[in-house]
Amino acid sequence: MSIDLVLVYACVVGQCNMKEMIDKTQLAEEKQEFPAFPYEPYSIQIDFMNALYRFLDKGGVSMLESPTGTGKSLSIICSALQWLIDHKEKVNKSSDKVVVDGEEEDESEPDWIRNFTVNSHDDAKTNRKSPFRVKKHAKEKRVPQAFSGGDSDARKGEEEVSGEVNEQEFCLEEYESEEDYSSSSSSKRKPVGGGFYTSSEDEEDGKECEEEGGLKVFYCSRTHSQLSQFVKELRKTVFAQKVRVVCLGSRKNMCINEVADVLKLGNVGRINERCLDLQKKKTSLASKKKKNLGTNVKGGRTKSSSCRCPMLRKQSLQREFKAEILQQEAMDIEDLVQLGREMRTCPYYGSRRVAPAADLIILPYQSLLSKSSRESLGLNLKSSVVIIDEAHNLADTLLSMHDAKITMSQLEDVHSSIESYLGRFQNLLGAGNRRYIQTLLILIRALLKPLATTSDSDLNSGNSGPDPSKSKACGGCSMAINDFLFSLNIDNINLVKLLAYIKQSNIIHKVSGYGERVAMLQKDPAAHEEMSKLSSFRAFSDILVALTHNNGDGRIIVSKMSSSTSGQQGGYIKYVMLTGAKLFSEVVDEAHAVVLAGGTLQPIEETRERLFPWLPSNQLQFFSCSHIVPSESIMPIAVSHGPSGLSFDFSHSSRSSTEMIQELGLLMSNLVALVPEGVIVFFSSFEYETQVHTAWTNSGILRRIMKKKRVFREPRRNTEVEAVLRDYKEAIESERGAIMLAVVGGKVSEGINFSDGMCRCVVMVGLPYPSPSDIELLERIKHIEGLGDTESSKPCLTLVDDSYYSGDVREGFGVLRSCRRRGKEYYENLCMKAVNQSIGRAIRHAKDYSAILLVDARYANDPAKRTSHPSSKLPKWIKDHLIYSTKGYGDVHRLLHQFFKHKNVQKSS
Repeated sequence: MSIDLVLVYACVVGQCNMKEMIDKTQLAEEKQEFPAFPYEPYSIQIDFMNALYRFLDKGGVSMLESPTGTGKSLSIICSALQWLIDHKEKVNKSSDKVVVDGEEEDESEPDWIRNFTVNSHDDAKTNRKSPFRVKKHAKEKRVPQAFSGGDSDARKGEEEVSGEVNEQEFCLEEYESEEDYSSSSSSKRKPVGGGFYTSSEDEEDGKECEEEGGLKVFYCSRTHSQLSQFVKELRKTVFAQKVRVVCLGSRKNMCINEVADVLKLGNVGRINERCLDLQKKKTSLASKKKKNLGTNVKGGRTKSSSCRCPMLRKQSLQREFKAEILQQEAMDIEDLVQLGREMRTCPYYGSRRVAPAADLIILPYQSLLSKSSRESLGLNLKSSVVIIDEAHNLADTLLSMHDAKITMSQLEDVHSSIESYLGRFQNLLGAGNRRYIQTLLILIRALLKPLATTSDSDLNSGNSGPDPSKSKACGGCSMAINDFLFSLNIDNINLVKLLAYIKQSNIIHKVSGYGERVAMLQKDPAAHEEMSKLSSFRAFSDILVALTHNNGDGRIIVSKMSSSTSGQQGGYIKYVMLTGAKLFSEVVDEAHAVVLAGGTLQPIEETRERLFPWLPSNQLQFFSCSHIVPSESIMPIAVSHGPSGLSFDFSHSSRSSTEMIQELGLLMSNLVALVPEGVIVFFSSFEYETQVHTAWTNSGILRRIMKKKRVFREPRRNTEVEAVLRDYKEAIESERGAIMLAVVGGKVSEGINFSDGMCRCVVMVGLPYPSPSDIELLERIKHIEGLGDTESSKPCLTLVDDSYYSGDVREGFGVLRSCRRRGKEYYENLCMKAVNQSIGRAIRHAKDYSAILLVDARYANDPAKRTSHPSSKLPKWIKDHLIYSTKGYGDVHRLLHQFFKHKNVQKSS
């Protein structure tokens, strides 16, 4: 197979044409050795590792593209960690050459190396022989003595009794604004903490952790399963024993507190709130008994005990947990959870303690890309390496992390809670607290006004508003932050001061805690929903933070439910972040090198404009390679017609027709007789998959399919996916095969390994364009269309009157038609990135084989007749071998029959 290797250090703005090819002789001279690679690497894997090593040496931003199934994760591990080892050794060797008392510096070394050497001098002296520790194998039997006593100490803690809880627990301390504070009294303010360290002993542990540190590699990916797969690949190398590794996960994946039923809360936000709440508050041993809060409810006083999470009561176990991780080989989230259960200590906080001492930190997107999360975890990116895998949708993922949303019901919940609290404690609160609480109530009432009305009224009282008949389900308006504040007459409220008050006064926990206690005393069923109050307050706080952003960074969307659906949540207010450059620069400015890796990263110019526009195109380091699979092992076909001759058209206006769904069913009935083992069919949405499945059931087509293969459907709940995949695999191995009906953008399309018989054919139904009725999508399209333009040359894109949008699909298409280039390209790229990610499930290694069917006449049209053809955005390894079927289904049937017959002969020989 001819290997197409491209190493690019520049791309032409707007066209992303690749140029400045590196001389092959230069590549040969610069090649490194990667002895940790567990197999004989393919040439493209060697080239990938060499490119990454050079990019890490140079620093800055780089992008590496390697198709799914080419061993990208293993290549990243062997290259990045080899580079880490080499530079750790350089630090050790150069530590004796550190400038002392004005001695001359070595100008040949980069500044970041010299700075790192100085900062790491003491650490290098203590570990001169080797920069890494030799670790035990993870499967070795752990020392039981290290874990003894956990249960007894937990029980002992539960028996401790503290004093009575009274209304002072919920009363706010006196608060004054900064203007009223003198420098001498400012120390009276109590900062609100979220950590779990409470003793001086723990503070010393924190200092110890901070002193350990050094050059690190941060690896992050989108999903928990992708991170676990990365650890499995790491274990195939010697680095699993040589490098100090830690995985950081969410509380949802790592909590082991079964007593408090934390995981039953389901929602990530509520789990986080419950965790923090268990660390701070005291709960009665007899929680069902009434307690005297000075209210009219009668009840005796009861003793209470500390209800801090039992998995965090004994900090000595946390230290032992850290020591154990550093001695074991690389552990994934499941291993850490199991270790935590054995030791009876929290793996979530235990793994956080390991991070400062680790060389490789494996973590999800949210933990690294969110500044608040990095600060909470204590992650320091200074002079380190950041590798972001699965970066094909990085810009949109980064923006969605910084969105904020609050529903009408949440606003009403916050309002009633604060009002009830003020009514009870008004006479006990100082003037400062009363003033800020009244301001909060004014603000909440203002935010409720546009949501309390139905969609036949407008936000701006001076406007008559659009016709309500245009928005039977939902109405919405979009505006800039300043316009939103002015329209509600709250532009005079100092939101920054208000947020400082919320944080420093701890009012969220005081008010929600009081509301919970009152509900419990009154035996209100809402008492069981205590965390929903905290979630509502968090949503309110998040929307206030969003309203302090720069006016041009995002848009406010107000969605109002019409009278026909007034029984639901009543709409919402949402802030949609539009610019990610400032957010991403916080990572780039800190780190020595930032690497974006993925199977399909092009068009790279769009990514550059959205995430790092300050970086000139000729300074963007880019690498791309072809697939390791030989061309005869794939059969990509653009299917234009079905068995009965009907042309496939799955556009928005035609896909729901009975004829189109039935023709697709006939195609699948033929495929299940041709294709061995497993078949995966991707639909554009769960709604459309349900529509097709229902139609096939009613027409009898599903019964015909099931005579050949068992049919499975991707569940909407992620927690159910694993069980379905297990049954799907068993059906393939023990029966005639199976077919999986999956959804683009679902869990099956993202990161699941369907190697060999799990996917002998992948079928992509139509072009999965996102709905043009999505107002958030249209706001992003409008923003992207204006990137790179001056204010005077930016296009004028409107949604009706540019303030109101009813969710009409035709209006959305009107916005798309008015785009000149960038907006349309972004919309098309969203679709084709989803296609590429889905069909990438088919080929997972060099000896794998699969057919790829792109079912829609738009795939099969002559590419020369369209300026932007879908096939032009397919991966090169598929595009170069794509067969355009324009003569009918007969050609498709013949090609598939020959392809699988040839593969069966190869398997039997």
